[in-house]
Amino acid sequence: MLHKDLSLSALTAGFLAVLVSYSGPLIIFFQAAQSADISPAMMTSWVWAISIGAAVSGIGLSLWLKVPVVTAWSAPGTALLVTLFPEISLNEAVGAYLTAAVLLLLIGLSGGFDRLLRLIPRGLAGAMMAGILFRFGVGIFDAVASAPALALGMVAAYLLLKRLCPRYSLVLLLGVGIALSAALEGASLDGVSLSLASPTLIVPAWSWHATLSLALPLVLVSLTGQFLPGMTIMRNAGYTTPARPIITVTGLTSLATACFGGITTVIAAITAALCTSPEAHDDHDKRYVAGVANGVFYLIGGTLAGTIVALFTALPGTFIAVLAGLALVGAIGSNLETAVTAGDHREASLLTFLATASGMSFLGLSSAFWGVVIGGAAYLVLHKSWRAPARQPLPRAERSTGS
Repeated sequence: MLHKDLSLSALTAGFLAVLVSYSGPLIIFFQAAQSADISPAMMTSWVWAISIGAAVSGIGLSLWLKVPVVTAWSAPGTALLVTLFPEISLNEAVGAYLTAAVLLLLIGLSGGFDRLLRLIPRGLAGAMMAGILFRFGVGIFDAVASAPALALGMVAAYLLLKRLCPRYSLVLLLGVGIALSAALEGASLDGVSLSLASPTLIVPAWSWHATLSLALPLVLVSLTGQFLPGMTIMRNAGYTTPARPIITVTGLTSLATACFGGITTVIAAITAALCTSPEAHDDHDKRYVAGVANGVFYLIGGTLAGTIVALFTALPGTFIAVLAGLALVGAIGSNLETAVTAGDHREASLLTFLATASGMSFLGLSSAFWGVVIGGAAYLVLHKSWRAPARQPLPRAERSTGS
């Protein structure tokens, strides 16, 4: 059945999602590796583990649920590592990974996260996602300062391709962007060669310090910074899949990859928008192919971890920033529409958007979390009735009988 649903646009969406992940959040991983002073071989093992974790869980969930489930590693969790190394050892970090995986697995099995999602009004959910994606859209034009010819050239190509062949515009833009990168920025792939990854086993060690400073915060930022916006993207795209199987499967995957350096596997937030949008496939029911394709490209990336790292570091940052922003224009627009058309709570939705788009961080929690909290408070104060519903009088017959 899968081969009948294949499309070039879905394959492209899956590839672009991997491209954005490797060129963005992976950089944080490099910073963490430098803080821990690990060897290139160990770094390759880390990339292998996070890639294989995303590949197995994404392919399995997308085929099982028939929805585009895009998984990745916890980017905010990786940022925690930068601040903790070398205070904690690599072995303690792996022990904390295992602890976090068990806690997330228990949360997934309980089904409690689904109840939380149902409490968030649709307008607030759309505003939160628009706020998260807004920074990527602005990044298109921020890039003009560093490489104006490349950035503006890609924008012009996007407009032209969107007009002439909208379904395959991102595929063609990818090729145009690489050509412009080579011609205008001197990008070269000469130093990229094929090399297979060799995973390295790391013996875990547990400590209260690592549990309190890494494991528990890792669970919290994964839930608020990844699962909350990631599941919201799926809801806004029309997929009603519960979070329970997704959190459960990613929790199991995290257990399997932890001892090779793989930080917690989670549902993707930003890149999920690429695979759930109409650009991935015109048919809503066939977009699961983009989730499968994303997993397959992660599988290739994990197998060739050293190669994939060299490949994406060879391309200029401007190319990645502009490509990611243009690929997310449709998702930004649809989520903004959801926010502003929520007539019964539009002001609360706008406050959610502004708080999320600000990029604020408070008490170690991301702007996506605080956007929902602030917007939710505004919703309760401005748009929710403070009066208890009036009790309906009993029918006369019941009053007369005293029943």
